[in-house]
Amino acid sequence: MHYDTVIHNGLIVTVNATFEIIESGILGIENGLIAYVGMETPENPVPEADKRINANGGIIMPGLVNTHTHLPMTLFRGYADDLPLDLWLNEHIFPAEAKYIRPETVLWSTLLACCEMLLSGTTTCCDGYFFEDYVAAALQKSFMRGVLAQGVIDFPAPGVPDPEKNVEEAIRFVNKWKGKSPLIRPSLFCHSPYTCSEKTLVKAKNAASDAGVLFQVHVAETQGEREDCQRNHGLTPVQYLEKLRLLDAETLLIHAVWVDNTDLEIISKKGAKISHVPASNMKLASGIAPVPKMLGAGAVVGIGTDSCASNNTLDLFSTMGSCARLHKVSTLDPTATDAETVLKMATISGAKSIGLGDITGSLEPGKSADVIIIDIKNPHLTPMYSPVSHLVYAVNGADVKDVMVAGNHVVKNRQITTLDVDEIMEQVNLISCQIK
Repeated sequence: MHYDTVIHNGLIVTVNATFEIIESGILGIENGLIAYVGMETPENPVPEADKRINANGGIIMPGLVNTHTHLPMTLFRGYADDLPLDLWLNEHIFPAEAKYIRPETVLWSTLLACCEMLLSGTTTCCDGYFFEDYVAAALQKSFMRGVLAQGVIDFPAPGVPDPEKNVEEAIRFVNKWKGKSPLIRPSLFCHSPYTCSEKTLVKAKNAASDAGVLFQVHVAETQGEREDCQRNHGLTPVQYLEKLRLLDAETLLIHAVWVDNTDLEIISKKGAKISHVPASNMKLASGIAPVPKMLGAGAVVGIGTDSCASNNTLDLFSTMGSCARLHKVSTLDPTATDAETVLKMATISGAKSIGLGDITGSLEPGKSADVIIIDIKNPHLTPMYSPVSHLVYAVNGADVKDVMVAGNHVVKNRQITTLDVDEIMEQVNLISCQIK
């Protein structure tokens, strides 16, 4: 056997269908795809390769999948903290976006987000924002994988001053990027049922269906949103979306905090997916999504960080830890959202939720070589009885040593190979001085 790249001398957490864990693992990569996964033995030595990567006893695992981001909002990290959602959005974030979100600020802030995600082990993200062409350009430059959507909202928005053209702009984005890059899939993203009219929601979903792309929408994020929807439509937010025929296997529901058993039955029946964003929900005091019930109902649930404005970090490892702990304390059940379940949510389930389950999210022959290596030779990771427990409860983004996306070695020994991190931080700091 001879491969383009071989990763060896590490413990492989495959996250495949049987959740196979391989000691002294070997991962062979050919043409950007995983060609071989196995164990090194005297009878099966490390094969020949153009490049060998020694994991030095670390954990070899799939790159993480962040199912909900607004990447340019790294610009607003720490801006207007400790406020309720409606006040935070309407009096701070929306005005700041109107004033400071421009093509160049979106580009530099997204590049910063890519640096943060790659260095902390995220290889795939699902994004929705404005000036999304520049988000896509940033991901292309960084060699990250993304499902990206031009945001739709029934108000004047950055780059779309006329709300009547919001869906048309989103369709333009989809048409431009569909099939353009193997790492980028376009999508459509309606902000929410309370910022988008029935006409806008239906028009956007129909456009997404016609194009065969994912439809994203914030839904049931707060108790107030649920109460307003019941008052205005006589339905819960999920029931309202069902009435509009927006729920199917190509719909991603973001937040879904204030949902009941009937809502979950609808979501499961329609095959809609869920992005759970525990850190953002906690910070904005939106509530606790009933994730154990979601999983019990058979829903596919991924994990997202949300933006740096409502979470402050894009480190998905820290979000995994928050997710696991939050649902244990909220249910008073220490077995809820166990480590294996949460790790799946951040990898294979996340990939399935955004339509990429056949491409990424696990280490299996035929899938893209989206791979990360965790350095476990650290005091906070010693000793290690369970690698899965470590990944959820002890590892943080700074422990990521190497990252590959589609076989491209984008982080080598904690250094990004595709971007100038210092220049990007300098540019974002200069932009932020205008906001201060």
